Amino acid sequence: LHSQAKECNGVKAPIDTSKPNPNEVEFDNLYLDMNGIIHPCTHPEDKPAPKNEDEMMVAIFEYIDRIFNIVRPRRLLYMAIDGVAPRAKMNQQRSRRFRASKEGMEAAEEKQKIRQEILAKGGILPPEEVKERFDSNCITPGTEFMDNLAKCLRYYIADRLSSDPGWKNLTVILSDASAPGEGEHKIMDYIRRQRAQPNHDPNTHHCLCGADADLIMLGLATHEPNFTIIREEFKPNKPKPCALCNQMGHEVKDCQGLPREKQGKHDQFADSLPIAEQEFIFIRLCVLREYLERELTMASLPFTFDFERSVDDWVFMCFFVGNDFLPHLPSLEIREGAIDRLVNIYKNVVHKTGGYLTESGFVNLQRVQMIMLAVGEVEDSIFKKRKDDDDNFKRRQKEKRKRMKRDQPSFIPGGQFSPQALGNRSSPQAISNPRQAAFEMRMHDRQNSTTPSPNTSLTSEGSPSLAGGIKRKAEDSDSEPEPEDNIRLWETGWKQRYYKNKFDVDASDEKFRRKVVQSYVEGLCWVLRYYYQGCASWNWYYPFHYAPFASDFEGIADMPSDFEKGSKPFKPLEQLMGVFPAASGNFLPPTWRKLMTDPESSIIDFYPEDFAIDLNGKKYAWQGVALLPFVDERRLRAALEEVYPDLTPEESRRNSLGGDVLFVGKHHPLCDFIVEQYKTKNTEVVDIPPELCHGIQGKLTLNENAVLPDKTVESPVPMLRDLAQNSAVSISFKDPQFDEDFVFKATVLPGAKKPAPVLKPGDWEKTNNDGRPWRPQLGFNRDRKPVHLDQSAFRTLGHTMPWERGMPGMYANAVPLGTYGSPYTRPLLSGQQQIPKLLSNLRPQESWRGPTPLFQQTPQRTAGAAPLLAWNRMLQSQNQYQPSQYQGLGGPMSYPQRPEDRMDRGRQV
Repeated sequence: LHSQAKECNGVKAPIDTSKPNPNEVEFDNLYLDMNGIIHPCTHPEDKPAPKNEDEMMVAIFEYIDRIFNIVRPRRLLYMAIDGVAPRAKMNQQRSRRFRASKEGMEAAEEKQKIRQEILAKGGILPPEEVKERFDSNCITPGTEFMDNLAKCLRYYIADRLSSDPGWKNLTVILSDASAPGEGEHKIMDYIRRQRAQPNHDPNTHHCLCGADADLIMLGLATHEPNFTIIREEFKPNKPKPCALCNQMGHEVKDCQGLPREKQGKHDQFADSLPIAEQEFIFIRLCVLREYLERELTMASLPFTFDFERSVDDWVFMCFFVGNDFLPHLPSLEIREGAIDRLVNIYKNVVHKTGGYLTESGFVNLQRVQMIMLAVGEVEDSIFKKRKDDDDNFKRRQKEKRKRMKRDQPSFIPGGQFSPQALGNRSSPQAISNPRQAAFEMRMHDRQNSTTPSPNTSLTSEGSPSLAGGIKRKAEDSDSEPEPEDNIRLWETGWKQRYYKNKFDVDASDEKFRRKVVQSYVEGLCWVLRYYYQGCASWNWYYPFHYAPFASDFEGIADMPSDFEKGSKPFKPLEQLMGVFPAASGNFLPPTWRKLMTDPESSIIDFYPEDFAIDLNGKKYAWQGVALLPFVDERRLRAALEEVYPDLTPEESRRNSLGGDVLFVGKHHPLCDFIVEQYKTKNTEVVDIPPELCHGIQGKLTLNENAVLPDKTVESPVPMLRDLAQNSAVSISFKDPQFDEDFVFKATVLPGAKKPAPVLKPGDWEKTNNDGRPWRPQLGFNRDRKPVHLDQSAFRTLGHTMPWERGMPGMYANAVPLGTYGSPYTRPLLSGQQQIPKLLSNLRPQESWRGPTPLFQQTPQRTAGAAPLLAWNRMLQSQNQYQPSQYQGLGGPMSYPQRPEDRMDRGRQV
């Protein structure tokens, strides 16, 4: 749930996020994995793309505001953008960017080809927009786009800290693309290091925003009792307009160039489509931990059962199914229940292992070997069952196609006589010119009746004859073309064929197979260390495109699993050279770009214009393996030494590694401390006083381009005005540092309170519950009172909801568009009220208020008691916080607009 912004005269009024969270929970820290926000805002799939870079930035601001409105953190907002990644991740980034470039060019060529064919046949298409295609590869550290994004986010943070009451006591940390590390792992590193501090609150409620599945594993790896993930709700098969004619109902390849049908009786819906607001879901990891506890609890173990250790083992086993750094084992497919299979094998074998597989991110290879060899024993049966399941699925699909073809009606009227789906509540349109429509249908039916069917042959006179049939062509076949499978894992000799086809070596080459297994084992150790301790090596990577078999994991207990110490990440422009295809070379300096295209370049082989994609048993190209050459780091650095002198000062700045920046507003207890550092020009590194910053610890140093109170913050977006009355301050921030050999313990911290259970107790019926049925918990509050609508309320809904919007279901979750002046709203009858007035009285005002946040509690002291932590004794006598002085000026999301920039002056991408 979240509050909806009210609109008056075309201007949205800001939402007061300082009020209690409508989701009946109060979050302390909100972490944003920013790349999951940047991509849908810059090239959305379900709505028109922004026209220029400025519109992209404003879309990102609005997205962050939406998340902030839902979560409403009270202590910390941490924004993390992907920086330079470890070499193990760069291989996947390279594959993605080469694919994106290739698929983008192929799609543009196909679109242009179909466009020309339609126009040649007399089809009708809207004029082609003349605009440069947005290359999403620019969302990579070191590009001008990412540098501009960091400037825009600094402006956004300063504006919000200066004007939004919900940000009043908030600490904001921005880790932009210049800080090395993936966004989600920079967040995890921050949490790990704060957990190791004595001032850390063990009951902090974390909320992480991101769509990647590995965020669930990372959240479990923290062992924090209150960890929630918020992500966009996935809705498959969302309708998209055709990229050629902008009409709904078909894709580009099926476009016929037909005239646009009239939308509504008076074509009032022609220029806009009803777009439902994106909805979000919470994933409560405390509930997942309850499920895992029931699944993993084992009796009669020869050692003490520790649930936290078993969670770590479960996270480790999930790596075998696939992750961003290693290919999954051939016998373990997640859609075939591989995780359940691994858990069952784990529970059967763990009695023999003598202990758990992992401990705080370090792997016991001898115990892992026992698990893998147990999987290897059933590999042959897994492959045979996979083949049987695939054959059965194809058979069912073929029968379904035949059945649908047989039952298809011979003639379906179109136009205004076309059949309508049952349950469509829209009012039917009046029939116009029925005689002409009937004549057209008769003529269409007559033409179809004289056309020879595929199963008839022609006589010598050319008339159709039903006596003899012709052989059906291959394209009329019900079976779909299948990629050739040379491995045939279901047949004897599969291991020999696999190594010969995938690695071009003989399966009897024991030395090579051991090399592949050793690299994979190193990868498993590296990934687990990465999740629990941080990056063990910036240089390590898995040097093969394919994984070994589980049955090959023999003798791995003696394999080394240590990594070189002191490794350093790539610089941003060096990483661009390692992951970009030549088609994206325009984001690089000219002489660097030349290394990608010059036939005489010493590294030209790193940038193939075309490359093979091995489907590897899959059906679609995006599921296959891109067979790209691996980048040799030594050759790359040697080639770049010759072009480093050509960098301009601006390019050299973008090529340097940066750090995090901390922001606070003037009402924050830490603000005066930071301002004093700037006044005294203290160049020394100082520690954050934890009592002034919610217990957060770290190192502070002065920032060259700092945001300072009463100093104008220039807007990097032309359509937004400079912040003349800024009250925020920024300073460079560094996480607490530890020795290189320090081990972060993967345990629940002392003092942490276990959340109330949500799942139904197994002995609910047996215990004395007065015969009460179990009531599942909805949302965060188990005492939430359900709200019911009476019959009159349902009738009001039925009369008020604008059915022409075409939204699915009887009642959509989105607020009725009519309340915001939408053109889809039906005129209300006399005396009829808008629906929000009805809904506003359904829930008692105090029923959803959660516990009072710590920073709002009145300080209490008892004789002899230790002083309370600072975030529990915030000053009560602070001045009334004033909302933004720019509200209502007509800018996007209430941002101030320059008067001369009311017109569209966005710079082109």
